[in-house]
Amino acid sequence: MAVDESILEHIHRGEALPTLRLYAWNPPCLSLGHAQSFKDVDVARLQSNGWDVVRRLTGGRAILHTDELTYSVIGGADVPALFGGVLESYNRLAQALMFAAREIGLPVEMNVGHASSMTSAANPVCFEVPSTYEITVNGKKLIGSAQARKKEGVLQHGSLPLTGDLTRICEALKFENESARENAAQRLLSRAATVESILGKEIAWEAAAQSFVKGFEAQLGINFERGELSESESARAEELVKEKYANPAWTERS
Repeated sequence: MAVDESILEHIHRGEALPTLRLYAWNPPCLSLGHAQSFKDVDVARLQSNGWDVVRRLTGGRAILHTDELTYSVIGGADVPALFGGVLESYNRLAQALMFAAREIGLPVEMNVGHASSMTSAANPVCFEVPSTYEITVNGKKLIGSAQARKKEGVLQHGSLPLTGDLTRICEALKFENESARENAAQRLLSRAATVESILGKEIAWEAAAQSFVKGFEAQLGINFERGELSESESARAEELVKEKYANPAWTERS
């Protein structure tokens, strides 16, 4: 999360190019939406599983990052892929995500309706219901994304669950009772999917990453150059970890 924000700041100053970043998580980590209450987190269960917790710069509900490919797209608001309002740019990037998913054999569609009331504050789980322009398979949410538009530019990130048990997130969140926890887990299974659950086989992270590169290049008409963080970007990311992302004042606010 800190690296994404550091890149955004450097792009704003003209010290970095628009960036597609692909990454994974170790250890697994629960991420909360920007405005989500920390009261949703079951800290004891989270710690017993050895999982981390962080608050995102973007909105939405909780996601457990594990066994997935996470992407971020970072650039100025004048970049063609990010130009316009949230939904306009979201739709444009969704076309690249669909291309990427189809590259690995996923029969994906784009959700063009509106999220249901299940995405209200009463529901702490992000992946349960697709929002407008998110990627689905047979009506089940597959790729969840969120966008933040700041004075520094635009950051959109999201995740593609590759394998594993999606209901694990219910072990990191508070519910009224165990029956409510089990009901939430069953709803999640009926409304979200992983790549493996769709294809009946595992897809390696590297293969998924290559499909994302190809999808964004083909759909947006760009060519990527592989790069590393600059010393300045790395140093700023470390500062942001201390100031923000590892700071309880940011992560644990209600």
